[in-house]
Amino acid sequence: MHKDEKTLKKRIFSEIRKSDPIVITRHRRPDGDAIGSTYGLYRILKATYPDKRIYLDNTDASDYLAFMGGEGERPDEETCRQALFIALDTGTVDRVSSARMGLAKKVIKIDHHIDDSPYGDLSLVEDWRSSCCEMIVDLWEHFKEEWIMDTDAASCLYVGMVTDSGRFRYPETSPEALRKAAVLLEKGVDKDRIYAHLYMEDFATLRADASLTAKIRMTENGVAYLHISRAMRLRRKMTQEQASNTVELMKKIRNSLVWLAFIENDDGSIRVRLRSRFVEIQPLATRYHGGGHACAAGATVYSKEEEEALISDADALLGEYKRTHDGWL
Repeated sequence: MHKDEKTLKKRIFSEIRKSDPIVITRHRRPDGDAIGSTYGLYRILKATYPDKRIYLDNTDASDYLAFMGGEGERPDEETCRQALFIALDTGTVDRVSSARMGLAKKVIKIDHHIDDSPYGDLSLVEDWRSSCCEMIVDLWEHFKEEWIMDTDAASCLYVGMVTDSGRFRYPETSPEALRKAAVLLEKGVDKDRIYAHLYMEDFATLRADASLTAKIRMTENGVAYLHISRAMRLRRKMTQEQASNTVELMKKIRNSLVWLAFIENDDGSIRVRLRSRFVEIQPLATRYHGGGHACAAGATVYSKEEEEALISDADALLGEYKRTHDGWL
């Protein structure tokens, strides 16, 4: 570890240690890593500093991850003005779930996305990490002489590591990431129970997935894409989260290295989930009001024309990759 990075982590530890109240937030439309890191850090700090006022402050949640527990009491506005805010797993300030972070006395950013839009009084960004949860485990290892991690906290962090690494299959899954996961398992995490909650589906969902597969389209160079309109989502009684997860249906298509799921929001904008194998898609997402990781990113488009432009650009990107690389599947 570089000296500057070690110093920064010590400053974050010192700021947390002396601050009261503390408010933890994450990005809007949370995934497993966002919720896992907020719940995990919250439980570590509550166990370590039982007399501190520590809160979660988020405006949305996830039905899919409800098994991890609730948010608890939210802080009032005056508490937010006095607080140290910790924003987790959120690359840009406009995606922060708490609408009141701007009131904070001080802000710490802890994130693993490419740092296109820096913010915060202290900012720890490690974009080589598989997840923000991995970063929280690393912080705990640095300060475990004081910080307490119990099985519940470890379980939350394990959920985030599993989901954001694609069950440890994505390129960001380093040997160190697997060692961090082992640390959590040593805390008594029941991984079989977690996998049952994350990956079991009811029969109706399986039947729905089969019909959705018929709607997948392919570009000339092999970009697979699927559009979920608002009407379709409502007719099928799909949550936003379920609709977003349809991107997973395309990952097994041979010779398709880029997958796009377009999900129409209630306001008419279209959320895009971009996934890839080998191909770096983060710059493409950035061009369409988004960002993320090299092979897993998100974006937003605001018209059918913009959606078609993104598909065309993705096709060109994949075509160029296939022309210049061998050995892809």
